[in-house]
Amino acid sequence: MQDMAKEVRSPLQSVSPYSFGILKIRMEIKEKKTCYTFAIIPKMLVNLITEEKSISFTGCAVQMCFFIGFGGTNCLLLTAMGYDRCVAICKPLHYRVLMNGRVCSQLVAFATVTGFTLSLIDTYFIFTLPFCGEKEINHFFCDMGPVIQAACTENNGIEIVIFIFCIVVVFGSFLLILLSYVLIFNTILKIPSTEGKRKAFSTCASHLTVVVVHFGCASIIYLRPKSTYSLEEDTLISVTYTVVTPLLNPVVYSLRNKDVRLALRKGLGRKLCTG
Repeated sequence: MQDMAKEVRSPLQSVSPYSFGILKIRMEIKEKKTCYTFAIIPKMLVNLITEEKSISFTGCAVQMCFFIGFGGTNCLLLTAMGYDRCVAICKPLHYRVLMNGRVCSQLVAFATVTGFTLSLIDTYFIFTLPFCGEKEINHFFCDMGPVIQAACTENNGIEIVIFIFCIVVVFGSFLLILLSYVLIFNTILKIPSTEGKRKAFSTCASHLTVVVVHFGCASIIYLRPKSTYSLEEDTLISVTYTVVTPLLNPVVYSLRNKDVRLALRKGLGRKLCTG
């Protein structure tokens, strides 16, 4: 009876932050970020090394399709991760039932299928536009905005359709994550002990960091008026979320691991001592 009482009094302890659900979704997020980076980086490196900075019409379409597909999938996976944290903190005793292996696989499959379906629709609409001969794309990869600008005609209708898709994926995902964290913070505030609140907040810290960076950059690029478009600013932001952020993700998630933090402290301690 005492053991049962302890378990009920400390429900958050019944779920490890590295349980099956969160690990599976994190692995998928890292994989998708790596994939959409590799959809861009190889061609970008070839362009930097060689003097011929060109890409074929089909190659541009394929690059855009994979980039949007992996990017949209990543948005939906971050939403699933927010739901995972919400269940872990708000319903800890039901976590292993609500977030079992089957549910996680279904969430990952739904995110992938939805992300690539929207990507195929976007790419189809954009590349059915008339392009008069060879065109210069003012970007380091085939992103939606620069490619639409390279078309021969005004494309207000297509831009509206693309904008709606971006709202559904980016803003819709962000609202669902926000809802998850409203429920999470409401539950955390009811925890009586300071230590319990600290542990609950630390469980969400890495996810929140990635959400802010990812959705912040995506909103600036895809959810702003056309009149504010700036090549220099967009290129800098694009480098941040296509190259820098995927490199930082493993670091952000790894620092949640006690063994990694301990090894880092030991390494830094040795350097300081020898220095």
